[in-house]
Amino acid sequence: MSEDDTIPPTEPFLDDQTAEALEAVAETRRRLAEVPASVVVTNHAMGLFELAAIHLSAEPPRLDDAQLAIDALGYLVDNLGERLGEHAETLAAALSNIRLVFVQRANGSTES
Repeated sequence: MSEDDTIPPTEPFLDDQTAEALEAVAETRRRLAEVPASVVVTNHAMGLFELAAIHLSAEPPRLDDAQLAIDALGYLVDNLGERLGEHAETLAAALSNIRLVFVQRANGSTES
């Protein structure tokens, strides 16, 4: 066996499916780079809102999980404020609403 036979290839072999997946990730990154960060952060913030709502709507409500999502949303909204751009007010309202629902669910009320 020659010395070259013992050296592993420097690049792992990629099958077609893996190569396509990597290209899809690269394309997503290229598109994401064109979007203002405030839009992406707002999207993630709304994901936290939705996560909290899912946990609050469970029977019984999963209050600890909901609280974590609400707190994370609160950190974003309260600390970034106007840096969130045109959606800052909407996010602040969403945060207030989900906090209200949390209190209602924690107190056993199902009314909204």
